[in-house]
Parts: sequence; structure tokens; C-alpha cells
Amino acid sequence: MTLDLRIFTEPQQGATYDDQLAVAQATERLGFSAFFRSDHYLAMGDRDGLPGPTDSWVTLAGIARETSTVRLGTLVSSATFRHPGVLAIQVAQVDQMSGGRVELGLGTGWFAAEHAAYGIPFPDKRFGLLEEQLEVVTGLWNTPVGETFSYSGAHYQLTDSPALPKPVQPRIPVLVGGGGPRRTPALAARFADEYNQSFPAIADIGPRITVIEQALADAGREPGSLVQSVALVAAVGQDEAEFTRRAAAIGREPAELREHGIAGTVGEAVDRLKALEAEGVQRVYLQVLDLADLDHLDLFAREVRRQLG
Repeated sequence: MTLDLRIFTEPQQGATYDDQLAVAQATERLGFSAFFRSDHYLAMGDRDGLPGPTDSWVTLAGIARETSTVRLGTLVSSATFRHPGVLAIQVAQVDQMSGGRVELGLGTGWFAAEHAAYGIPFPDKRFGLLEEQLEVVTGLWNTPVGETFSYSGAHYQLTDSPALPKPVQPRIPVLVGGGGPRRTPALAARFADEYNQSFPAIADIGPRITVIEQALADAGREPGSLVQSVALVAAVGQDEAEFTRRAAAIGREPAELREHGIAGTVGEAVDRLKALEAEGVQRVYLQVLDLADLDHLDLFAREVRRQLG
């Protein structure tokens, strides 16, 4: 299996819909398998975030109508942002609008400041919310047409839902990630099609895959039945000068990028990706932080991906 490369963006740092559309269309044109975006409402660090946040599922709905083959999803939507009944409707509708190209990444949420900024409740304990959201969303999608879905949990109650609309895909792929030692792997083994490690230490990636494979075995699932993915920052240049320029454009130090991401020259990026594949990684989300630099995507497609076979 050839390593699957996807493009992942952080629009809360400052991007319009048109900025994101340009990246999504370049992602499709250059042959990457998917365009994913974060689900945040507030810029991080010292960025002002202008012109302001864009909602992930509103954005993906628009992009769904202006692309034709690239897959679309979130890394990851926060369980605190939407009621699961509403989320199931939104994602199923975008799946219809895209002709069946949507994937749902779902997590607990972690950024307290964005919740305070927009008046969104942010409870201390959120794992139960995530677990029940996965039960509700997948339960609604899996209910046969003509039947109803009811659910009674600690956080959510649904009564005789018609469980509509239905996605185009027989099963929308669900992505779960997180670093918990027991509960998160068990949750991924129960609900997910993909497990994602977001910005891990490189040395931790292989051992974490071993933990997830054990969770699959404990759940009675086949080995390798969960796609193993990582999200890492990307900054690559044809030569050292171009790499250094790209590092400066995103406010990062070259040495730090080399340590933690897919970074450096083309050869270094290829070596890092091949090493990840040897550890059992099947899919890499390339975190692209300069959305105006479409030449960066072209370099990955033309030089880096070509050398992966």
C-alpha cells in the first residue's frame, strides 16, 4: 500500500472561504486524496485570525459543490460545538452534496478560550460527551429508512427520530484520535475507521500504533482494520534556502520543524515519510499553514510523492 498523503489546514489562523477553496481545488488537481480542515472558532498564538473564523461544515458544504473527486473532512470536529442529532444531519447533507466524499473526525474539544469567546459551554469532563455523540451519530446513520431511532444517555436523549437524512456512502468513515492510554483506543476500536495521532513525538508513533492494534484485538476486530494516520506540520523546499523561507513564513524555526514534522529538503521529507510508513503509518495529514503558498503543494505532489512509489 502506498502511503496516502492528505492536505490539512488551520483556517482559524486567518483564511477566507475563497482561500480554503483554492487550497481544496489545488489538493484535488494535484492528486492528493483529501482536503481536511480543523474545527476551531478562535486563532491561536499571536495571530489575529482576520477576517475571522469560518464554520467547518458550512465551509465543507461549499467546497463539496466546487470540487468533484477529493475527499473532505474535519480533523477534528469538537463534541462541544454541536448536538449530535444536528451534527448527523449536517454531515449527511454534506455527504449528499459531495456525492459521497465526506469523512467525520470527532474529538472532545480542548481549546477553552474559543468556547469562552463565543459562549459555548466547556465542561471539565468531555469524554462521555464524545462517546455518546459517536453512539448517536452512527446510530442515526445506521437506522434503516422507515424505522426510528431512540437513545437515552447521560448527556443526550432522542425519541423516535426518523433518522434522516441518510448519507450517500453506506458508511461515512469516522476518525477518532487522542492520546489516552485506554479509553481512547477502546473508543476508536468500537466506532472508528481511522485512528489519528495529531502532532505526536516521532518516537512515540510506532508504540502508539501497537497500543491501538491491541485495542482492536480486545474488541474482536481484525488486525489492521483501523487505518493508522498521523498529522504533522509540513514545510519543504527544493533547497535549504527555500525551506528556510517557508519556515519563516509560518513563524517556525527550521530545526524545530525538522524534529517534529515533514520538513527540510525534498530528500529529508521523503526519508521521514518512508520511516513513518515502516512504523505502520498508512496515511499522513500534511499540516499546511501558509494557504497562499500553492507552490508548496505542487512541490509535494511533483517531487515528494513521486519518490514514495
